[in-house]
Amino acid sequence: MTERIVLAYSGGLDTSVAIGWIAEATGAEVIAVAVDLGQGGEDLEVIRQRALDCGAVEAYVADARDEFAGEYCMPALQANALYLDRYPLVSALSRPTIVKHLARAARQFGATTVAHGCTGKGNDQVRFEVGITSLAPDLKCLAPVRDLALTRDKAIAYAEKNSLPIATTKHNPFSIDQNVWGRAVETGFLEDIWNAPTKDVYNYTDDPTFPPVADEVVITFEQGIPVALDGVAVTPLQAIQEMNRRAGAQGVGRIDIVEDRLVGIKSREIYEAPGAMALIAAHQELENVTLEREQARFKRGVEQRWTELVYDGMWFSPLKRSLDTFIADTQRYVSGDIRMTLHGGRATVTGRRSEASLYDFNLATYDEGDSFDQSQARGFIEIFGLTAKLSAARDVKFGHGVDLSGDTVGTDK
Repeated sequence: MTERIVLAYSGGLDTSVAIGWIAEATGAEVIAVAVDLGQGGEDLEVIRQRALDCGAVEAYVADARDEFAGEYCMPALQANALYLDRYPLVSALSRPTIVKHLARAARQFGATTVAHGCTGKGNDQVRFEVGITSLAPDLKCLAPVRDLALTRDKAIAYAEKNSLPIATTKHNPFSIDQNVWGRAVETGFLEDIWNAPTKDVYNYTDDPTFPPVADEVVITFEQGIPVALDGVAVTPLQAIQEMNRRAGAQGVGRIDIVEDRLVGIKSREIYEAPGAMALIAAHQELENVTLEREQARFKRGVEQRWTELVYDGMWFSPLKRSLDTFIADTQRYVSGDIRMTLHGGRATVTGRRSEASLYDFNLATYDEGDSFDQSQARGFIEIFGLTAKLSAARDVKFGHGVDLSGDTVGTDK
C-alpha cells in the first residue's frame, strides 16, 4: 500500500508546489487539508479544486470559523492572553485548530505523516509538530521547506515547469498570516527594526490619525464570553467579526513589536487585532469589577504562564489543560456590561455594570452614605505593618538600619 502524507494546505504557491514536491521526493500520495479560520480570500471549494489540480489524491476542507472562535479565541479572551503584554496570539491560537483537523484527516485517510509549510526558523514548526505528536504520537512530521529544501525560487520554477494553476511572483515583500482573531505581517523591509511600517502593511485597520466620529459600544459578557453587542445577541464568531469591523475602522489594535521567538531569536512583527484587543480590554475591566482581589492577583500569573504555553505550541499539554480549569473557574461571576468608546486607535472603557459586581458604592464613596468604618483602619494598619516594623527594629539593633542623617549625601564612599 502506498504511503500517504497529509499536508496543511493554504492554497498559495508554496503549499501548492509542496504537493508534487513531496510526492516526487517520497513516493507518497498527498492529501491536502485546508481549514477556514476566517482568514478571508478564496472560497474553500476553489482551494479544494486547486489542491486536486496540483496533484493531491484527496482534499479535506473544513469551515472551522465557529470552532476557532469558540474553542480557541474565547479561552484566550478569558485568559486575557497577551504575549509580552502586547501580542494576542493571532497565529499561535490558529495552529492547534489546524493541527486537530490534520490529525483527523490523517486518521480518515490512513496517512502516516503530517506535512506543513513552515521554515526551520519560526515558532510554527514547533506548534504543528508538538501539537501533532500530542494528539497522535504515532504520526511522523515533515516540513518540505525545512526538510526537502523547497525554497521560494524553487517553488516558482517548479510551478512554471509543471504549469500548476497558481499565480507565481517573486515580488511579495511580506509574509502574512491572518484569521478572524487578527493578522500577522513580517519579513521584507520590516526586518530592519528602524524602518517604520508603511500604509500597505495594514489591512484590518484604518489609519487612526484621521479617525471617523467616535463609536460607542456596549459589550455584554456571560462568564467571560461576549454574548451581545449593543443589546443584540451574538455568537463568539460574530462578536469578533463585528468588533473587527468597528474597532478596525478606528485604527484600534495595531501592534509593532520585537518579540522573543521560541527558537531563541528576536523577530520584528506587525500585528493587527482590532476585535481581539478591544474585547480583551473590555474583559479585563469587567474582571476588575467582579474578581476577588487575591484571585485576580493569582490569575495574572496564571495568564502569563498560559499565554507562554500557547505561544510555545503547548496547547494540548497537561499543564495548559490544568490552567484551563483554573481560568474557567475564575469566570463564574465575570458577567455584565462594559461600555467602550472606540476612537483614534484607542478602545477606552467608560462604564461598567454587573449584578455580580464586588464594587460597593457605599463602601467606596467619600460622600454622604459612607458605610466604611474608618475607625477600624488604625488597628488594621498596625497589624498589617507589624512584620515590617519588627524587621526594621532588628536592623536598627544590629546596626543595619536606614541612615536618615543625610550626612552621606554627595560624599564619595
